[in-house]
Amino acid sequence: MFQKFTCLLFLVFSISGNAQDSELQLNLDEAIEIALDNNLDVKSSVFRERTSELQFKQTRNSRLPDLNATYSYGLNNGRSIDPFTNTYIDEELTFSNAGIDLGATLFNGFQIKNRIQRDRLNLQAAEMEVQEARQEMVLNVTLAYFQVLNNKDLLELAKTRRVATEDQVERLKNLNEEGEGSPANYTDIRGQLANDKAIIADAENNLKASKLELKRLLNIEVGIDVTPEYLTTEPIEYRLTADEVFKESLENLATFKAGELRIEAAKEDVQVSRSLYSPEISFFAQLNTNYSSLARLFNETGAAIVETGQFVRVGDNNFSVLEEQTNFVAEEIPYQDQLINNLNSNVGVAVSIPIFNGFRARNTVALQKIALEEREVEFERTRNEFEQAIREAHNDMQTAFNRYGIYKEQVAAYSESFRVNEIRFNSGVSNIVDYVISKNNLDNAKINLANARYEYIFRTKILDYYRGFSI
Repeated sequence: MFQKFTCLLFLVFSISGNAQDSELQLNLDEAIEIALDNNLDVKSSVFRERTSELQFKQTRNSRLPDLNATYSYGLNNGRSIDPFTNTYIDEELTFSNAGIDLGATLFNGFQIKNRIQRDRLNLQAAEMEVQEARQEMVLNVTLAYFQVLNNKDLLELAKTRRVATEDQVERLKNLNEEGEGSPANYTDIRGQLANDKAIIADAENNLKASKLELKRLLNIEVGIDVTPEYLTTEPIEYRLTADEVFKESLENLATFKAGELRIEAAKEDVQVSRSLYSPEISFFAQLNTNYSSLARLFNETGAAIVETGQFVRVGDNNFSVLEEQTNFVAEEIPYQDQLINNLNSNVGVAVSIPIFNGFRARNTVALQKIALEEREVEFERTRNEFEQAIREAHNDMQTAFNRYGIYKEQVAAYSESFRVNEIRFNSGVSNIVDYVISKNNLDNAKINLANARYEYIFRTKILDYYRGFSI
């Protein structure tokens, strides 16, 4: 598949670079493959799926604990509290704080569980919506493809019609120049030729418009054309009833699967909102430390006998009171040592019990219930719309098939009538009016037959799309 698509892209760019007026020849499978890779609507649905996938992963990861580290370093001037001694100071100091916080939710009314289930359902719905976009794109490309084929057929019919008229113009011109024909017949047939050329111009314009629509769906720059396929087999009557098609659509169509999943997700949203009534139990743990530039370590350097400034009187003499005093030397405590020495930790369990929150829980539950009911109504509306569309498409299909049979008989009848009138006109037995009427009847019948055939194909493809089948 990859090699096939690579070859297609290479062919697209080669044609685009070498010839502006060249057209890329595509069969239906190739056109669908390019559209599924290039179309912007399909890409948008894939982006929405990726968003839902990331939301699901994020919700699932909410079961994991939160672990955060903090660090700060600053300079303080003026009166403050020394973080080392917890005493008031009035000098400049540098400080630093570091910590690690751990938190985990142990219970919150199964909110996390219900959110995970909700987002899992939303992801599955998004996946179905990608499939829905792809199914719809396949249908649109198929219809656009067959519209090009239909317009090509109509153009060929118009050209064949012009060739037959040109032959008559040439024959009547020769007769008129020889003086044997009727000038009125010659001018009338020339008018008919002009009408045929106008029909060709319209057919060419319709063909260009249908090619542009197919090109838009494929989202490519190069011109495209379609290969004449699906044209050799005779249309076969569609055997399924409208009820059978609708039953299969409910079972297989991605639209309904996505709608059902969205309803289930809305139910989980109701359960998530109900968790607001439940208490929340969480676990926490912290590890903190700090640093202060004023922190000092006092090391003992020895002892000395010093006077205290007090006296003891013995008789008529005063004797100084002496005492032994230990000497210390202040030493700055290194940054790393302070962080290690000042470590402190705490651990515990917290319980939050909702008592009154302005009826937020009640209103949230009510809102989610309304959202659920809206989803259910939307699903029912979609179901009814699809059922109506299927019945209309089935009726149109049956009508197109009946018209096709009628136009086949009409073409056969008008073909024989034109054959006779052409012989009579060429023999000079009938006039130009009878000939033109007979020719127009046959040409219109062929156009109606071609339109009926493709309309029947369109309708069957639409029904296959509703069944959820690959077209």
